[in-house]
Amino acid sequence: MDQRSLFGLSEHLERLSKNGDPLETLEATVDFEYFRGWLVEGLGYGDGSKGGRPPFDPVSMFKALILQAQHNLSDAKMEFMIRDRLSWMRFLGFDLGGSTPDENTIRHFRNRLTETGTLKRVMKAFDWQLQKKGYIPMSGQIVDASLVPAPKQRNSEPEKAAVKEGKSARQIWTNEPNKAAQKDVDARWTLKIGGKVRYRPDGTPLPMIATPVFGYKSHISIDRRFGFIRDAVVTSASAPDGRQLKRLVSRENTGSEIWADSAYRSQTNERWLADRMLTSRIHRRKPTGKPMPRVTAQANAKKSSIRAAVEHVFAHQKTRFGLFIRTVGLARAEAKLTLANIAYNMDRLIFHERRMATG
Repeated sequence: MDQRSLFGLSEHLERLSKNGDPLETLEATVDFEYFRGWLVEGLGYGDGSKGGRPPFDPVSMFKALILQAQHNLSDAKMEFMIRDRLSWMRFLGFDLGGSTPDENTIRHFRNRLTETGTLKRVMKAFDWQLQKKGYIPMSGQIVDASLVPAPKQRNSEPEKAAVKEGKSARQIWTNEPNKAAQKDVDARWTLKIGGKVRYRPDGTPLPMIATPVFGYKSHISIDRRFGFIRDAVVTSASAPDGRQLKRLVSRENTGSEIWADSAYRSQTNERWLADRMLTSRIHRRKPTGKPMPRVTAQANAKKSSIRAAVEHVFAHQKTRFGLFIRTVGLARAEAKLTLANIAYNMDRLIFHERRMATG
């Protein structure tokens, strides 16, 4: 590349910065080097003396996964976008005309993070980074879940029965390995009930729209004060929400109150919270065959005004990230949603830092 081309590239990048490159804001706000130790340890990288060391820096590759989560890109599309966008190349530390990761490299890197449990450790490490910045979880926790669709499976009745029995794809499609590799036996169908529950004068509920959804469910817990995702669980779409409460509530939060919708209310959960001196702010259900008591309805409405904060998290991920599961299997779906949660927390951190800077 001649001197004129280098000067033109430098000027172009300067203009990107002048116009407000959001990736420069992300780079300045999040300490990505903080994750290097966890990435290197989890991936099992040596010093390279015996060969086999990957050609790309693990921090750069982790940044690529964050970009991929923010834009809901397939591995093939991610490969193209890295080569196509100068701002992305600069953010990732790749040189124009130099080597960049292909789709197989991206996939293998993400799979390695998933298999070793490194992604979960990185998310926890980022939570520590947040706390060091002063974003300590406080004022209680809000728990909720959201359905995340996956490609629908077209199976015969015997195949559906085998899936429900818990058989693996290889066991079901023994003579069709290529087909088995594309079959997701972890995702499940469920009904998404839309809209607010409305009642007739006699107290009976009006019919509601039920939409079938195939995929997974993202369960999260956010702190009420700052709205960061502190804990998360991924299940099939048909898994009951209430059973995940114990996996989502953290004792690190300085507040004792727990907000959630009525799906989380059960005697077991109420006893579990009480035994740990936690205060339940979980919605109460309408009595069977009776109208909702006015006092209960008012209490639920007050709780909803607080609980609504968690809905903003899912809205952000679905509208801005276009959240959708393209991979096969629970482990990879969990990786996808964990990256989406980390990406959300990074966006949330930028929001708070900007607000503090502007007063």
